[in-house]
Amino acid sequence: MKKTYKIEVDCANCANLMEDAARKTCGVQNATVNFMTQKMIVEFDEGKDPASVMQDVRKACKKVESDCEIFL
Repeated sequence: MKKTYKIEVDCANCANLMEDAARKTCGVQNATVNFMTQKMIVEFDEGKDPASVMQDVRKACKKVESDCEIFL
């Protein structure tokens, strides 16, 4: 399953770091962050609950960029 989320991130480098953090999160098959459109596309592992996985993605991204926002 693939879902798109609106994000707020301040710079392209932070977006790349958030993308890496999201990809390393358990339950995420792939993730892409587009700084220009302020969107994050997350592809989830089969059988995983997107809502619970996104809570972990949000925590991982906050460690990278504390003032980033992901709108679930």
